[in-house]
Amino acid sequence: QVQLVEAGGGLVQAGGSLRLSCAASGTSSSSNIMAWYRQAPGLQRELVAITTTGGTTNYADFVEGRFTISRDNAKNTVYLQMNSLKPEDPAVYYCNAKRWGIIRYDSWGPGTQVTVSS
Repeated sequence: QVQLVEAGGGLVQAGGSLRLSCAASGTSSSSNIMAWYRQAPGLQRELVAITTTGGTTNYADFVEGRFTISRDNAKNTVYLQMNSLKPEDPAVYYCNAKRWGIIRYDSWGPGTQVTVSS
């Protein structure tokens, strides 16, 4: 079973930066897709950014160029560099990893809290 563990959340002032990381364990097979989602209290979980094994990336509109997703395929680890954090960015940020084919999985991490003070 693939397990994901996020790290890097915390409290930061508005305009500051945080770098989240998520490492996958329990598999030697790279994920086809690794992504970051977030969920604020009372709201649905929403996609923040996604990256493929080939390096293609996509971002939610609200990112507006402030976040960068990257991955280390050899380590099956994904990162989210978040700059210019806004008061509307606080949420629990979740890592998701998907792989299809003979070895398939769709795993979620427990989440890491991001808090932004104004």
